[in-house]
Amino acid sequence: MTEFRPSRFEILPTIVKNLLIINGLFFLAQNIISGPNGFLNMENIFALHGWQSSLFQPWQLITHMFMHGDFGHILGNMFALWMFGSVLENLWGSKRFLTFYLICGLGAALIHLLFLSYEFVPLMNDYKVIFNLHEDGGASLNNAMIRFIDTYNIRFENHSEIISSLRLNPDNTLASAQMFEALTNFYDKNINTATLGASGAVFGILAAFIYLFPNTYIYIYFLFPIKAKWIGLLYFSYEFFFALKNSAGDNVARWAHIGGAIVGLLIVITWNKTRKKTFY
Repeated sequence: MTEFRPSRFEILPTIVKNLLIINGLFFLAQNIISGPNGFLNMENIFALHGWQSSLFQPWQLITHMFMHGDFGHILGNMFALWMFGSVLENLWGSKRFLTFYLICGLGAALIHLLFLSYEFVPLMNDYKVIFNLHEDGGASLNNAMIRFIDTYNIRFENHSEIISSLRLNPDNTLASAQMFEALTNFYDKNINTATLGASGAVFGILAAFIYLFPNTYIYIYFLFPIKAKWIGLLYFSYEFFFALKNSAGDNVARWAHIGGAIVGLLIVITWNKTRKKTFY
C-alpha cells in the first residue's frame, strides 16, 4: 500500500519554504499595518478586486495570493501548500514548481473575475436605473429603489419606516435621500468586494497531486487513510455544487478554487504528455 503522510523529518523545499515565509510576513503586516490601529488598508491595495471596481489594479492578480482573511484561512492554505507542494517541488524542481504555482494562482484569479463580472451585470444594470432616476426623484425613483431592495433582500437601519414613508408620500425627499445613500453604499460594497488568499494556487497543487498520485493514501486528521482520487472527487464536487448554488452569504471564491484546479490539471497533463516517461 502506497502511503503519503509528511513527517517532521522531511526537508522543506526552497520554494515552498519561501512561500510560507512570504505569506506569513504578509499576514503579519496585515495585522499590524492594516489592523485596528493601522495606517494603511492593505486589502484595498493588494487583494483582488473586480474589473468594475475603482480599486482594481493589475498587480492584484498576483498579490492577492499572499493575502489572507484570518488565521484559519492562512493555516489551511499553508498546511496544504506544505503537505502537497513539497512533493511536487521535489518531483519537478524549484523553477518548474514556482512557475506552476504562479500560473495556477493567476489562472484562478482570471476565471474568478470572469464569473464575478457575469454575476455583477444584473446588479450594475439595476443600480444604473436608480442612478439615472436620482436627479429627477419622485415616485419613479422610489419605486425603482423599492424594487431594488426586494430583489437583493437588502436590510438597513430604519428601512421599514423609510419604505413606508416613500410609499405613502413619494415626495418625501429626506426618506428618498436616505434610501439612495443606503443603496449606493450597498452597491459600492458589493462592487468593491475583495478576494484574497492562496486557495486558487493551492487547489492547482491539489489537482496536480491527485492526478499524479491518484492511489496514494492520505491520512484525514492523521487517522483515516483515503485514496487521493476519492478525496479529490468529493472535494471538487462539493466546490462545484456550492459554486452553482451561489448561496447568499457564501463568501468563499468557489470559482477561484475550481479555476485553480482546472488550470493545474491542464498544466500537469500537458507536462506529462511531453515527457517520455510518466510521473507515476
